Amino acid sequence: MATSRFLGFLESRKNLTGSASGLLGLVLTFTGVAGPYWPVVVAGLYGAGALIAPPERPPLPDFPTPSAQLEGVRADFGKLGTYLTEVGLPAPAAARLTELTDLLTALLDPGWAAELLSQDPEGVHVLSRTVRQDIPEAVDSFVRTRWWTRLAPGQEPPEKHLERQLTVLTEEAERLAATLRDTEARRQETHTRYLEERGN
Repeated sequence: MATSRFLGFLESRKNLTGSASGLLGLVLTFTGVAGPYWPVVVAGLYGAGALIAPPERPPLPDFPTPSAQLEGVRADFGKLGTYLTEVGLPAPAAARLTELTDLLTALLDPGWAAELLSQDPEGVHVLSRTVRQDIPEAVDSFVRTRWWTRLAPGQEPPEKHLERQLTVLTEEAERLAATLRDTEARRQETHTRYLEERGN
Protein backbone atom coordinates (compact mmCIF):
# COMPACT_ATOMS: atom_id res chain seq x y z
CA MET A 1 0.00 0.00 0.00
CA ALA A 2 2.78 2.42 0.99
CA THR A 3 4.77 1.37 -2.08
CA SER A 4 1.86 2.13 -4.42
CA ARG A 5 1.38 5.55 -2.79
CA PHE A 6 5.08 6.28 -3.20
CA LEU A 7 5.00 5.20 -6.84
CA GLY A 8 1.86 7.26 -7.34
CA PHE A 9 3.65 10.30 -5.92
CA LEU A 10 6.66 9.74 -8.18
CA GLU A 11 4.35 9.76 -11.22
CA SER A 12 2.27 12.70 -10.01
CA ARG A 13 2.15 16.01 -11.84
CA LYS A 14 3.38 17.84 -8.76
CA ASN A 15 6.52 15.70 -8.47
CA LEU A 16 7.24 15.82 -12.21
CA THR A 17 6.83 19.61 -12.39
CA GLY A 18 8.84 20.08 -9.19
CA SER A 19 11.61 17.82 -10.52
CA ALA A 20 11.78 19.78 -13.77
CA SER A 21 12.06 23.00 -11.77
CA GLY A 22 14.72 21.40 -9.53
CA LEU A 23 16.72 20.47 -12.64
CA LEU A 24 16.58 24.13 -13.64
CA GLY A 25 18.11 24.90 -10.22
CA LEU A 26 20.92 22.42 -10.91
CA VAL A 27 21.57 24.10 -14.27
CA LEU A 28 21.78 27.45 -12.45
CA THR A 29 24.20 25.85 -9.99
CA PHE A 30 26.50 24.50 -12.69
CA THR A 31 26.52 27.84 -14.51
CA GLY A 32 27.58 29.53 -11.27
CA VAL A 33 24.42 31.64 -10.80
CA ALA A 34 23.23 29.92 -7.59
CA GLY A 35 26.58 30.15 -5.84
CA PRO A 36 26.98 28.64 -2.37
CA TYR A 37 23.20 28.66 -1.82
CA TRP A 38 22.55 26.06 -4.50
CA PRO A 39 20.74 23.57 -2.17
CA VAL A 40 18.23 26.29 -1.21
CA VAL A 41 17.79 27.31 -4.86
CA VAL A 42 17.19 23.71 -6.01
CA ALA A 43 14.79 22.96 -3.12
CA GLY A 44 12.98 26.29 -3.61
CA LEU A 45 12.52 25.73 -7.33
CA TYR A 46 11.31 22.16 -6.70
CA GLY A 47 8.75 23.46 -4.16
CA ALA A 48 7.64 26.27 -6.47
CA GLY A 49 7.20 23.82 -9.35
CA ALA A 50 5.21 21.44 -7.16
CA LEU A 51 2.95 24.31 -6.04
CA ILE A 52 2.17 25.58 -9.54
CA ALA A 53 1.56 22.11 -11.00
CA PRO A 54 -2.06 21.45 -12.00
CA PRO A 55 -3.98 19.16 -9.67
CA GLU A 56 -4.30 15.47 -10.41
CA ARG A 57 -7.39 14.46 -12.34
CA PRO A 58 -9.33 11.52 -10.95
CA PRO A 59 -9.61 8.63 -13.39
CA LEU A 60 -12.77 8.36 -15.46
CA PRO A 61 -15.28 5.77 -14.26
CA ASP A 62 -15.04 2.48 -16.09
CA PHE A 63 -18.51 2.10 -17.59
CA PRO A 64 -19.31 -0.89 -19.79
CA THR A 65 -18.94 -0.25 -23.50
CA PRO A 66 -21.99 -0.49 -25.79
CA SER A 67 -20.61 -3.82 -27.00
CA ALA A 68 -20.52 -5.20 -23.43
CA GLN A 69 -24.00 -3.78 -22.79
CA LEU A 70 -25.23 -5.55 -25.93
CA GLU A 71 -23.97 -8.86 -24.53
CA GLY A 72 -26.04 -8.24 -21.38
CA VAL A 73 -29.14 -7.40 -23.44
CA ARG A 74 -28.60 -10.59 -25.46
CA ALA A 75 -28.52 -12.66 -22.25
CA ASP A 76 -31.63 -10.93 -20.91
CA PHE A 77 -33.41 -11.53 -24.22
CA GLY A 78 -32.84 -15.25 -23.70
CA LYS A 79 -34.45 -15.01 -20.25
CA LEU A 80 -37.33 -13.03 -21.74
CA GLY A 81 -37.89 -15.75 -24.36
CA THR A 82 -38.22 -18.35 -21.60
CA TYR A 83 -40.77 -16.14 -19.80
CA LEU A 84 -42.79 -15.53 -22.97
CA THR A 85 -43.09 -19.25 -23.74
CA GLU A 86 -44.72 -19.78 -20.33
CA VAL A 87 -47.37 -17.10 -20.91
CA GLY A 88 -50.36 -18.09 -22.99
CA LEU A 89 -51.24 -15.25 -25.35
CA PRO A 90 -54.21 -15.10 -27.73
CA ALA A 91 -53.45 -15.72 -31.41
CA PRO A 92 -53.37 -12.10 -32.74
CA ALA A 93 -51.15 -10.87 -29.90
CA ALA A 94 -48.96 -13.97 -30.14
CA ALA A 95 -48.45 -13.33 -33.87
CA ARG A 96 -47.52 -9.71 -33.20
CA LEU A 97 -45.16 -10.79 -30.41
CA THR A 98 -43.51 -13.36 -32.71
CA GLU A 99 -42.95 -10.65 -35.31
CA LEU A 100 -41.35 -8.41 -32.69
CA THR A 101 -39.15 -11.12 -31.18
CA ASP A 102 -37.98 -12.24 -34.65
CA LEU A 103 -36.92 -8.67 -35.39
CA LEU A 104 -35.16 -8.36 -32.03
CA THR A 105 -33.41 -11.70 -32.62
CA ALA A 106 -32.09 -10.41 -35.95
CA LEU A 107 -30.87 -7.18 -34.32
CA LEU A 108 -29.21 -8.97 -31.39
CA ASP A 109 -27.57 -11.79 -33.35
CA PRO A 110 -23.80 -11.40 -33.60
CA GLY A 111 -22.93 -10.05 -37.03
CA TRP A 112 -23.00 -6.78 -38.92
CA ALA A 113 -26.05 -5.47 -37.03
CA ALA A 114 -24.35 -6.09 -33.70
CA GLU A 115 -21.19 -4.39 -34.98
CA LEU A 116 -23.17 -1.31 -35.94
CA LEU A 117 -25.07 -1.36 -32.65
CA SER A 118 -21.81 -1.54 -30.69
CA GLN A 119 -21.04 1.91 -32.13
CA ASP A 120 -24.53 3.26 -31.35
CA PRO A 121 -25.20 3.66 -27.60
CA GLU A 122 -28.68 5.05 -28.30
CA GLY A 123 -29.62 1.96 -30.31
CA VAL A 124 -28.36 -0.29 -27.50
CA HIS A 125 -30.48 1.74 -25.07
CA VAL A 126 -33.58 1.28 -27.24
CA LEU A 127 -33.04 -2.49 -27.40
CA SER A 128 -32.28 -2.68 -23.69
CA ARG A 129 -35.44 -0.78 -22.78
CA THR A 130 -37.55 -2.91 -25.13
CA VAL A 131 -36.19 -6.23 -23.84
CA ARG A 132 -35.85 -5.42 -20.15
CA GLN A 133 -38.81 -3.13 -19.58
CA ASP A 134 -41.36 -2.64 -22.36
CA ILE A 135 -42.13 -6.22 -23.43
CA PRO A 136 -42.21 -7.70 -19.89
CA GLU A 137 -44.40 -4.83 -18.67
CA ALA A 138 -46.82 -5.15 -21.60
CA VAL A 139 -47.20 -8.93 -21.20
CA ASP A 140 -47.40 -8.85 -17.41
CA SER A 141 -49.96 -6.04 -17.52
CA PHE A 142 -52.03 -8.08 -19.98
CA VAL A 143 -51.92 -11.17 -17.75
CA ARG A 144 -53.02 -9.21 -14.66
CA THR A 145 -55.72 -7.25 -16.49
CA ARG A 146 -57.11 -10.38 -18.15
CA TRP A 147 -57.77 -11.86 -14.71
CA TRP A 148 -59.70 -8.77 -13.57
CA THR A 149 -61.65 -8.63 -16.84
CA ARG A 150 -63.08 -12.06 -16.09
CA LEU A 151 -64.56 -10.61 -12.89
CA ALA A 152 -66.00 -7.54 -14.66
CA PRO A 153 -66.86 -8.41 -18.27
CA GLY A 154 -68.02 -5.83 -20.81
CA GLN A 155 -64.89 -3.65 -20.84
CA GLU A 156 -62.43 -3.26 -23.69
CA PRO A 157 -60.53 -6.56 -23.95
CA PRO A 158 -56.94 -6.39 -22.70
CA GLU A 159 -55.84 -8.22 -25.85
CA LYS A 160 -56.47 -5.05 -27.86
CA HIS A 161 -54.17 -2.99 -25.63
CA LEU A 162 -51.49 -5.67 -25.80
CA GLU A 163 -51.70 -5.77 -29.60
CA ARG A 164 -51.41 -1.97 -29.79
CA GLN A 165 -48.42 -1.96 -27.41
CA LEU A 166 -46.66 -4.68 -29.38
CA THR A 167 -47.38 -2.82 -32.63
CA VAL A 168 -45.73 0.33 -31.25
CA LEU A 169 -42.71 -1.67 -30.06
CA THR A 170 -42.41 -3.40 -33.43
CA GLU A 171 -42.49 -0.05 -35.23
CA GLU A 172 -39.76 1.25 -32.92
CA ALA A 173 -37.58 -1.80 -33.63
CA GLU A 174 -38.22 -1.42 -37.37
CA ARG A 175 -37.08 2.22 -37.19
CA LEU A 176 -33.89 1.11 -35.45
CA ALA A 177 -33.29 -1.53 -38.12
CA ALA A 178 -33.90 1.06 -40.85
CA THR A 179 -31.40 3.43 -39.21
CA LEU A 180 -28.77 0.69 -39.12
CA ARG A 181 -29.50 -0.21 -42.75
CA ASP A 182 -29.14 3.46 -43.78
CA THR A 183 -25.85 3.73 -41.89
CA GLU A 184 -24.48 0.72 -43.73
CA ALA A 185 -25.74 2.07 -47.08
CA ARG A 186 -24.05 5.43 -46.45
CA ARG A 187 -20.84 3.63 -45.56
CA GLN A 188 -20.99 1.70 -48.82
CA GLU A 189 -21.67 4.87 -50.84
CA THR A 190 -18.77 6.64 -49.14
CA HIS A 191 -16.44 3.79 -49.99
CA THR A 192 -17.63 3.81 -53.61
CA ARG A 193 -16.94 7.56 -53.88
CA TYR A 194 -13.52 7.08 -52.32
CA LEU A 195 -12.62 4.36 -54.82
CA GLU A 196 -13.87 6.42 -57.77
CA GLU A 197 -11.96 9.52 -56.64
CA ARG A 198 -8.82 7.47 -56.02
CA GLY A 199 -8.99 6.20 -59.58
CA ASN A 200 -9.00 9.74 -61.04
